[in-house]
Amino acid sequence: MKESTRQIEFATWVGIVVNTLLTIMKGVIGFVAGSKALLADAAHSASDIVGSIVVLFGVKIASKPPDEEHPYGHGKAENIASIIVALLLIIIGVEISLSSIKVFFGETPNIPGKLALVAIIISILVKEALFQYKYFLGKKYNSAALMSEAWHHRSDSLSSIAALFGVAGAMLGGYFELPFLLYADAAAGILVSVIVMKVGYSLAKESSLVMMEQVLNKEEIEKFEQTVQNVDGVLRIDQIYARKHGRYVVIDIKLSVNPHLSVEEGHTIAKAVKQKLLEKHQEIKDVLVHLNPYHDHKLNYRV
Repeated sequence: MKESTRQIEFATWVGIVVNTLLTIMKGVIGFVAGSKALLADAAHSASDIVGSIVVLFGVKIASKPPDEEHPYGHGKAENIASIIVALLLIIIGVEISLSSIKVFFGETPNIPGKLALVAIIISILVKEALFQYKYFLGKKYNSAALMSEAWHHRSDSLSSIAALFGVAGAMLGGYFELPFLLYADAAAGILVSVIVMKVGYSLAKESSLVMMEQVLNKEEIEKFEQTVQNVDGVLRIDQIYARKHGRYVVIDIKLSVNPHLSVEEGHTIAKAVKQKLLEKHQEIKDVLVHLNPYHDHKLNYRV
């Protein structure tokens, strides 16, 4: 197993264990303390567990080698996992919002206990640590699934901050007998839901572009072009498409070479182009090279 896959799987298991403990803590304390925001936050952490399990399966599938049915490998399994995590976030966001809105239409707002504040502060610190850890690995190994999971943790951290203000506001409202502040907990629940849904939408959009095989932009492929132009025998780059395939990049390139070269000489140039790209750019998984004859009357060919 590759080191990158091993690190990603380990990070995912860390997330599953930590989120299970956080979900239990926030759920129990949220119920006992009567905090809508903390219960919503617990639901968010529970969705993290499901998301981590989805990512785990996605990474395992993505690490499989290419086969006859999947000649480019299984890298997009990570993007599929990322989309599933994003949809989970959106669903959870809607549920949190509906639960909190009910308070403004008849339900009597509760005044959360002090224990709710302690649980939220612990959650913020732990989730931010998980975000930093997984974001670092996701960037290092170019893992879409791990990056989506990292942002899932960050959204949980942000929702916990919103919950913190909501719980504190409701407690102050009860202490100073300010009725409008009693609704701060429910208002925080709605704010949490908006944050969660926005993160989910952004992740779904980003992974969908990869699934639709959107090519990299001109600035992103410039470094690949420079590598190819330094290969002996390449006279012109006619066309280059580079697209993400999960954690890695696949390149289709058309090159112009001396039209008087033999088939074997042309093959040697194409092979050199592929080798140079694979050696110099670790993110590239495969290169497909097509050769065209270069026609220019001002050029003196050396056959």
